[in-house]
Amino acid sequence: MNALGKFMSPSRVLFFGFALLVLFGALLLTLPQATQDGLGLPFFNAVFTATSAVCVTGLVVVDTGTTFSIFGQWIILFLIQVGGLGFMTFATLFAMILGKRITLKERLLLQEALNQFSVEGIVRLTKSVLQISFAIEAIGAVILTLRWHLDYGWSKALYYGVFHSISAFNNAGFDLFGNFSSLTAFVGDPIVNITIMLLIICGGLGFIVMAEILQNRKRFRLHTKIVLQVSGVLILLGAVFIFIMEYSNPMTLGPLPLGTKVLASFFQSVSPRTAGFNTINLAGMHDTTLLSVIVLMFIGASPGGTGGGIKTTTFISIVLSVLSTYRSDPHVVLEGRTLPRDVIQKAWAITTTAVFLVFLILSILSYTENSDLLTVLFEVTSAFGTVGLSLGITPTLSSVGKVAIILTMFIGRVGPLTLAFVLSQKKNQQAGHVKYPDERILIG
Repeated sequence: MNALGKFMSPSRVLFFGFALLVLFGALLLTLPQATQDGLGLPFFNAVFTATSAVCVTGLVVVDTGTTFSIFGQWIILFLIQVGGLGFMTFATLFAMILGKRITLKERLLLQEALNQFSVEGIVRLTKSVLQISFAIEAIGAVILTLRWHLDYGWSKALYYGVFHSISAFNNAGFDLFGNFSSLTAFVGDPIVNITIMLLIICGGLGFIVMAEILQNRKRFRLHTKIVLQVSGVLILLGAVFIFIMEYSNPMTLGPLPLGTKVLASFFQSVSPRTAGFNTINLAGMHDTTLLSVIVLMFIGASPGGTGGGIKTTTFISIVLSVLSTYRSDPHVVLEGRTLPRDVIQKAWAITTTAVFLVFLILSILSYTENSDLLTVLFEVTSAFGTVGLSLGITPTLSSVGKVAIILTMFIGRVGPLTLAFVLSQKKNQQAGHVKYPDERILIG
């Protein structure tokens, strides 16, 4: 870490660190021991799978449960865990185990990786992240194991419980049930559904929010309050909309009992928050419902967690910025606090870059793939939001399509602004202080 830090900014270290992790994972997946047929995965497909795992997306070109051996599945699980919590978090864990001192440069990298304002208390926060994550994953694994031992026996249930708990908490969406079926066999199972949903939500809230909740503070910080409020509203509105639109659809909720309809509606509302599991046939949804799922995927989870998307705080900042413009109010106010101008600028930069990226990749795939525009838009947004939901076109993507989705998943994981910082050249420190004369242009 020190050698890298001397020559690169934190953004570049994180960018190339994720890239090297993808390459390492891809090489392992090409080994004969990684697949059930003993041939190994072709390199191109291995890169796609490794990128999907490291970026905790879940889009797959081959079925995880039937293609990979136990060794291959553990490689994927390792990539999910490191990719979800961040390789810098794990590097710090190993450094602490070996008794090494965490240097200032490494603290700066952790600050960037965990999306914090300062390095103060960053090592303590990293320890909390690891403790909270492993504890939640363990609880999820125990609950799922106890449920699945009735169907699979103890050893297989334990393996499935650990794999799917880690996959759900890290919002990865990889499953082992075969034939790209995800959790459709458990659409009416309240234990599996509620457990997976809670794991997804915990991973998507962000580690800072989880830490504050577990500390039982009487008053939450503004960030925590907004994350909880926006996340709750989006999940509730999404579930209500899906329930209403798909209630009588024979391809989705139609044949299900009322209680299962409600459960499935909530699950399909939670999963687009970047998790990638599904319990009903998404391809059978009405177009209007699919558009609502696309919006949820684009917004995604919250900052500092395992999810992707533009993030809930970015979304609410944009909405409030627009409303303040309508009111001719120069300030963006939230819960009695004024959001700084640089926060609003960052929110607009992230959203604008994300929209541009999605439409750029959409333009490419609409030309290269033999699918309708809505299906392609769903795939691209799922990749950008590191969601992993698909309407079934991932295994049939062309070579160009696979490359485009790989890049989209990677950018979605490292973040549009991080990529911009990586690509930008260092400017003269004084350049930012130059104030040029004002002149208006016509807008609207």
